[in-house]
Amino acid sequence: MPSPSRTQTRKDVARRVAETMGEPVYKADPWVRAVLGALRDIMTEADPEVRIELREFGVFEVKKTRPKPKARNPKTNETVFVPGRRKTRFRPGKRLREVLRVPLSSSDAANPS
Repeated sequence: MPSPSRTQTRKDVARRVAETMGEPVYKADPWVRAVLGALRDIMTEADPEVRIELREFGVFEVKKTRPKPKARNPKTNETVFVPGRRKTRFRPGKRLREVLRVPLSSSDAANPS
């Protein structure tokens, strides 16, 4: 059974940005926090939908779902009403999608890093 992949955190992103910019991590971290906070605020304030397009990266969307007047509670088999809500979605940009579509080699699938 393959081991789970390592989770990347905000600090890891800040470290990568710092390397790219040739700056220490303590200088990059506030910028990463600010960008992620701005994305979160825009998505939170969506009334009711929003689309954030970051060229060459992807699109974040907040969309409405339709209410479901005839959903079923599987435990009691009772019909229940499920109100509409908002959901998030990320669609990768063209370059990222192309990289992700490349098939994994058998050695990569058997031995993830």
